[in-house]
Amino acid sequence: MRKNVIAGNWKMNKLLGEAVQFVEDTKAKVPSHDSVESIVCAPFPYLPTLVEKTKGTDLKVAAQNMHFEESGAFTGEVSPSMLSDIGVTYVVLGHSERREMFAETDETVNKKTHAAFAHNLIPIVCVGETLEERETEKTMEVVEAQVKAALAGLSEEQVNQTIIAYEPIWAIGTGKTATSEQANEVCTHIRKVVADAVSADAGEAVRIQYGGSVKPANVDELLAQSDIDGALVGGASLEADSFLQLVEAGAK
Repeated sequence: MRKNVIAGNWKMNKLLGEAVQFVEDTKAKVPSHDSVESIVCAPFPYLPTLVEKTKGTDLKVAAQNMHFEESGAFTGEVSPSMLSDIGVTYVVLGHSERREMFAETDETVNKKTHAAFAHNLIPIVCVGETLEERETEKTMEVVEAQVKAALAGLSEEQVNQTIIAYEPIWAIGTGKTATSEQANEVCTHIRKVVADAVSADAGEAVRIQYGGSVKPANVDELLAQSDIDGALVGGASLEADSFLQLVEAGAK
């Protein structure tokens, strides 16, 4: 049985004191890691502090991005070895905001996914369609291409460990949410894509989150679906009480 993963993506929010307070308010209250994976995806400057604050707890820390190179003349970038060196365990890759605003491509997402595994980081790979693509019935085609590109060249064991986050771009930060049936339909398709591209076992093992205006009011319905294994949450993860409600739902 697949274990749910609830990841709160803070994006470019919070100051250090607020980030520390959030962790202090949640780290002892999140359910056991055996029942659900609870993750906060924090801005780069706060990662070392939050990793230290969460040591020995069931709350884990993710970076929101990274470069695929080990080192070099890449001003402003952060390498996978830097993340693993400070104890980060997860990294978000290919978020639609990075694809749209910062020139992320399927090729760079694939390179970053390989680099993550090379440094013992678990990648949370984001895929999703625009409103125009959904309205022109290209959702499955677009998402399939993104998934295949991201996973290209990975071993079956690595695919099994990958977390895929399906985030319809038109539902991110808009208040609009795909219905639970719409979300599950795409997640089911992603699972089939993985099964066809890698193996039936990998298709069954890979965990697929839904992201896009997830909140305590709708998380139960989403997580009840057959192929949704958690959530990548934006705004509703910024408050400790709301985040705890989400991870408690994931542990049911």
